[in-house]
Amino acid sequence: MRTEARHAGDLRPIADALITATNAFAVEPALGLFTADAVIDDPSTGERFDGQAGVRDYIKRFFVGYRTATRLLSFTRIDEHRARLRVDFTGDFGHEIGLLEIVTDPAGLIVRIDAHLE
Repeated sequence: MRTEARHAGDLRPIADALITATNAFAVEPALGLFTADAVIDDPSTGERFDGQAGVRDYIKRFFVGYRTATRLLSFTRIDEHRARLRVDFTGDFGHEIGLLEIVTDPAGLIVRIDAHLE
């Protein structure tokens, strides 16, 4: 199920929706924020996750599986389609601070996330 299209360049609600969905362990609503060919590159896992199947795997393994709670620490809009989030992660793994660089398409769906731990 896709979420309603968002206004181009309106990145904060997209970031908030992603955090809300993953905090609720709501896999399908989270997937609805991504394009069919989205990529999540997360060197901390040693993996890159491609397409809806990859994004689903990432959310299930690292958010649902570790019962991860994400809290937004800062939001920086880089340009019309890119934003950098500094986030606080807690879960069964402990505690980490991370950076998520989110790239969206003109319709406001996420095409790429580059994730890094501080």
